[in-house]
Amino acid sequence: MTALGKFARGVRVFASDVAQGLFEITHNGFALVGLAVVFSAIALLARPDLRQVGENQLRGWLHARQVQAIGLTPELEAIDRATARNPKHLPKQQAAVAYWLSKKYRVAPEPLSALVAEAYEVGARSRLDPTLILAVMAVESGFNPFAQSPVGAQGLMQVMTGIHSDKYENFGGTLAAFDPVTNLRVGVKVLQDCIQRAGSVQAGLRFYVGAANLADDGGYADKVLAEHARLQQVAAGRAVPLAPPPTLKTVAPVPQPPQEDAAPQPPVIS
Repeated sequence: MTALGKFARGVRVFASDVAQGLFEITHNGFALVGLAVVFSAIALLARPDLRQVGENQLRGWLHARQVQAIGLTPELEAIDRATARNPKHLPKQQAAVAYWLSKKYRVAPEPLSALVAEAYEVGARSRLDPTLILAVMAVESGFNPFAQSPVGAQGLMQVMTGIHSDKYENFGGTLAAFDPVTNLRVGVKVLQDCIQRAGSVQAGLRFYVGAANLADDGGYADKVLAEHARLQQVAAGRAVPLAPPPTLKTVAPVPQPPQEDAAPQPPVIS
């Protein structure tokens, strides 16, 4: 065999030895990794507390990576705080009312849909026409849940929070006046009491605005009833022009709370 042949054979033997060595090392390495995984799984099964710690660490690492990637702190529960509902999921009558109010008051249809659905539900329980409830909200606040009058009426239905603070106790306190659904529910209760006390819807609206003892309510009751009539037509499927929104009430007296000893009368529904 020539010197060149011997050299080539030596190279092949060396390469074979190196490959065999790498195979042995890799094989043993994978075996060690496999054993480590097995022992880790056994340890985690035997120690649930360690598994929980590991899951928390992994979750924290993934959360940190996500924050770094998008530049925002994710909060998947935020959707639960939103007062919104897809109008397509409402009954046809309620959806028509929501879309009409959305266009007229330039408010997104999703939050309005949630309020319309709530008004229909609360109205059924309180025996008040839901379109009357929505008309009061329209005239009082234009569907601004953060509205406040100079005399302290707050929220969608401009409830006098100071006078009716007791009604907010079951909702966590008076700051709930700025939660749209809570304000709606409390406002409906106040409106219902006013109508029962006055004996009619129109007179009850004068009580609601605090003008029961005044000669003039600034046209408040007429504005509410006019909007109520339009909403009834919308709910009935009729085409109703988008008239300019009614102006807010011009009377600013402090409404009086319903008398506790007044004999209750059944509400009159228009």
